[in-house]
Amino acid sequence: MAENRKVVVFRIQGEEYAIPIEFVISIEKIAGITPIPHLPHYVNGIAKVRDELIPVIDLKQVLYHQGTNLEEASRKIVLQTEELSVGIIVDEAKEIIDIPNEAVKPLGLAAYQKTSYFSGVANLNSKLITLIDPSVLVESLEGIKDIKEYMNSQTQLQ
Repeated sequence: MAENRKVVVFRIQGEEYAIPIEFVISIEKIAGITPIPHLPHYVNGIAKVRDELIPVIDLKQVLYHQGTNLEEASRKIVLQTEELSVGIIVDEAKEIIDIPNEAVKPLGLAAYQKTSYFSGVANLNSKLITLIDPSVLVESLEGIKDIKEYMNSQTQLQ
């Protein structure tokens, strides 16, 4: 029997991406983000989610080097990785779907170090969905150590 992957599909810049459901804590409207000076440009600020402070990352800034224009459909997807919990801002969170493993192909660019967090591409009903490994994504972010240290210092202050 073919295995399926359950993923959360979201849109950025008209493209569809997906993250495995086991990393997703919640999908929320964008609210309560406190901007913090001197954090890397892709960090919108920090937010409190279930009594935990998390950095909120503008995924469009990471992928396309441009900030997200927050709109009604914009969402914050809260992820738990081994390194740290983060929120990612996306243009729209679309759906939770099952992707059959045989629909997932390795990405030609996977060898390209800057996009090592792309774990494959799913071809579903003539639409392509790029799969993202959140752990690799978080690890690959420039300055993530500083963010982790900052978040740890904030947690101790609470």
